[in-house]
Amino acid sequence: MSSMETNLNIEVVIHDTDTAILTIGGELDIDTATSLHHHMANQFLHGRRHLVLDLSDLQFMDSSGLNVLIKAGREARDAGGDVHLAAPTPIVLRLFEITGLSLATPIHSTVDEALATACSPSVPTADRTAPSAHQTDETS
Repeated sequence: MSSMETNLNIEVVIHDTDTAILTIGGELDIDTATSLHHHMANQFLHGRRHLVLDLSDLQFMDSSGLNVLIKAGREARDAGGDVHLAAPTPIVLRLFEITGLSLATPIHSTVDEALATACSPSVPTADRTAPSAHQTDETS
């Protein structure tokens, strides 16, 4: 399912029963951060403890967006899961480095790398099922 907010596009794909991929494009700022938070909270509500955020199309992020990612990481850990950031644009990656988010949240160069880590049996919360065919989330 896709959601278009002012300057933010969010697509959600269910990878398996525990994992969702959220592709985020546009601008993540004070006007759009709440929309992303709602999408991530909805995934947690439906039992998906592991979120992979594809940031390859995210052109801008301010402190509001950063706060949403930090909060999502905390919520995921509280649920026994995690948040993995994948393929951030150079400007967004620089923000992660400056603020220290890159020290606390896994950042991967590709979505496939993030999925491999999120779905790895070595992940402490790993009572995971084998990945099923990708399907679009109809509940977002």
